[in-house]
Amino acid sequence: MPDNSQNRPELDLKTIFPFELDNFQREAIAALDAGKSVVVCAPTGSGKTLIGEYAIHQALSRGRRVFYTTPLKALSNQKLRDFRRQFGDEMVGLLTGDISVNRNAPILVMTTEIFRNMLYGTPIGAVGTSLAGVETVVLDECHYMNDRQRGTVWEESIIYCSSEIQLLALSATVANSGQLTDWINKVHGPTQLVYSDFRPVPLQFHFANQKGIFPLLDETGKRANVRLVPKKKQKAERGSIPTPSLTDVLCRLDDRDMLPAIYFIFSRRGCDQAVAEVGNLSLVNEAETAELKRIIDDFLQRNPEAERFGQKEALLKGIAAHHAGILPAWKGLVEELFGRGLIKVVFATETLAAGINMPARTTVISTLSKRTDKGHRLLNASEFLQMAGRAGRRGMDELGHVVAVQTRFEGAKEASYLATAKADPLASQFTPSYGMVLNLLQTHTIDQAQELVERSFGQYLSTLYLQPQQTELDRLQTELAAIEESLAAGGNVSSMEKHLAHYEKLQGRLKEDKRLLKTLLQQAEEARIKEMSVAVAFAVLGTVLSLKGKHVPTAKRSHTTPVPAVLVAKIAGSGQAPNLVCLGKDNRWYIVAISDVATLHAELPRLSAADTLNPPPEMTLRLGQCRLGSEETISIAQLIPELPAPEPSPEAIEQQQKIAALEAKLETHPVLEWGNPGTLLKRQRRREEFKKEIRKSEQDLEKQQARYWEEFLNLIDILLNFGCLERVISAGVNRDEASDRLVPTILGQACAAIRGDNELWLGLSLMSAEFDELDPHHLAAACAALVTEVSRPDSWTHYSLSPEVLAPLDNLQKGLRRRLFQVQRKHEAAIPIWLERDLVTLVEQWALGVEWLELISHTSLDEGDVVRILRRTLDFLSQIPHVPHVSDSLRRNACRAMQLIDRFPVNEAATPENS
Repeated sequence: MPDNSQNRPELDLKTIFPFELDNFQREAIAALDAGKSVVVCAPTGSGKTLIGEYAIHQALSRGRRVFYTTPLKALSNQKLRDFRRQFGDEMVGLLTGDISVNRNAPILVMTTEIFRNMLYGTPIGAVGTSLAGVETVVLDECHYMNDRQRGTVWEESIIYCSSEIQLLALSATVANSGQLTDWINKVHGPTQLVYSDFRPVPLQFHFANQKGIFPLLDETGKRANVRLVPKKKQKAERGSIPTPSLTDVLCRLDDRDMLPAIYFIFSRRGCDQAVAEVGNLSLVNEAETAELKRIIDDFLQRNPEAERFGQKEALLKGIAAHHAGILPAWKGLVEELFGRGLIKVVFATETLAAGINMPARTTVISTLSKRTDKGHRLLNASEFLQMAGRAGRRGMDELGHVVAVQTRFEGAKEASYLATAKADPLASQFTPSYGMVLNLLQTHTIDQAQELVERSFGQYLSTLYLQPQQTELDRLQTELAAIEESLAAGGNVSSMEKHLAHYEKLQGRLKEDKRLLKTLLQQAEEARIKEMSVAVAFAVLGTVLSLKGKHVPTAKRSHTTPVPAVLVAKIAGSGQAPNLVCLGKDNRWYIVAISDVATLHAELPRLSAADTLNPPPEMTLRLGQCRLGSEETISIAQLIPELPAPEPSPEAIEQQQKIAALEAKLETHPVLEWGNPGTLLKRQRRREEFKKEIRKSEQDLEKQQARYWEEFLNLIDILLNFGCLERVISAGVNRDEASDRLVPTILGQACAAIRGDNELWLGLSLMSAEFDELDPHHLAAACAALVTEVSRPDSWTHYSLSPEVLAPLDNLQKGLRRRLFQVQRKHEAAIPIWLERDLVTLVEQWALGVEWLELISHTSLDEGDVVRILRRTLDFLSQIPHVPHVSDSLRRNACRAMQLIDRFPVNEAATPENS
């Protein structure tokens, strides 16, 4: 735990900050003074950095150090400049991937990734300084935890950081700041949330359409301005709504004194086209134009290769573009001029909102939807708020203005929804990597590594989100316990289960025997009907027979006795077979079908008295008709003899005996001692269903809760496959205490010392000896191939890669890369294995000394993209001398390759990695 407040000297706030502090700033400072870690969630531009500055003053007053971490090299560079002005050059140091300045300074600014690497306590974190004497670590822009590619770094930093160090997390507003604080409280130590939605410069939302700029919201500030919502009759088809021109919007902003503005457009080309579209517009006065010309000319004199063609003229009119495709040096110039108030509008991609500090009076959001990998979608609340938050300069503006622009597809309805929406929650991007596995296993046992992995924010959120499933599981277990209790009430449950299983088995046999008897009887019935069809065809009138079936009302049911009768007449039926008119011994007339004849007794004398009989005239001769006979027919009916009941087949008799025996066993079964077998069976089946449901729920919960550890174990399997880990038996004091440990091999140690998207691929490539004898310029291109993302299909370069580089890349592709693809696929590890062959020709040519303007004339890539490729290559090359076990020739050539490519404009200050 950090030191408590008793050991902390009181600092005079008025001396440090000679102005009135906001309530949330005072609350956060009080929490720091109390020795707690603190999470500060407040809007962009509200003054969160001041709390970080207080933490620095506090540590310095006690002779201690502060680490100030940021997500981007550009932000680290900016903080370095700010803190040097505030605390003095000698008090501040900088650590980024490729820069180390005054690293033992009491205030050390660094990227969060560098801090995470230091916490590993392995060679990758050996940066020439340590955590000794560090009192507080400031995690600036902590909402970067949401970043899909790099968010895991923040989680790891919080998990690995010693509880002795105070954490100060500064974040934009997020929906689940309470969850973030609770998680840090659990994994690090006592932590207090300081939340504020107060903005020192309030935002006012506007909507720009073809008619002008209007308030977006009504007086309540919660709904769209009714004047902007089209009435039903006025609604136009989507895509046919008129939109304002760029020039109109800028002129209206200028007329209302709402400049300077950042105008967000979600594509580089869109930003450049916007600059060209307003080329005839000038937003500066003569004095500002003169000042612009002086600064720009001075800049170009020092950096002639940095000029962005077609943009200087716009710059002189107070208009600029800012995006990742622009040369970093030119972007730096734009930022400087905007900061001085000489640039009145910057057309920028949304990376400006998440990057360096460039507040404006107004932000304009050109469209409320964006194209993503998953298609076109509406901006989410956090994206909108991040851009909106750039409006309003503290100490300069009374209001910050946010203008949403009418497009063909989005209007005031969508804009008002986003303007009133709450921020999105932080999600976890925790992702085990090869580097994480190798570095943790250098200093931890497998059990200790599991404990660390299971402390992630992702695990914490999973536990929260799985609570409904856990509740359902608890309910099932409670019901199961109740059922088992009711079953146990009758006596020995184990004995009851055996008897019940036997009873159920007997029931099954009884059911099967009854089914078999039914089949035998059906077969006998089919044979009888067939026999009767022939017999009836030849039967003469007066023949004695017996009746039973569905057309015999008095003998329909299976248990009734057949009715003895005499055949009186044959009449036409509905088919080929005739219907029969019979007189029964019960003195009833019957109209039946052949299927209703149970037996036919041709062996008995015919009753000739039937020759004179006729059914009653009022009786309709329809199948199934039955009428009582007359006084005349009684005497004839009495002549019909009693007939024996039809005998079932021997097989049917045997089956009936089996059924009777089984029914007798069931009636005297021992399970009856426990109660009604049907009820018992129902409970037992429900019990088994519950057990099955519980097993499945437990497996699902375990699978979801162990997701991150499963990923970690999969990476261990891959590393074992490639010989990067080995099992070591370390003996304890007693022989029984021997433990099995996984430790990195020489190959694993090399991979562990590398930063990259796929540390295993990079390490294996370096250790393969394929690059050992490459000349420096060839080595630069080969290394670029390993760290450059696959180019877009429409990207091109006029250069060709030399055979000296192609040969080792081909060897890696045919052997190592193909095998790594297969093993990763088998273990479901979706980690990129870059091997770019086209665009890296630019790196080779640059290393050979080709001039910048000539280089970019041979490719379709933007200048910023070329710089990014060269910088990623430089970053990788800078790591090689520090990778253990690589060859001496590879180290020497990597150093020489760095010298070849580290020249203007590559060696400018770092910029964000993505566009």
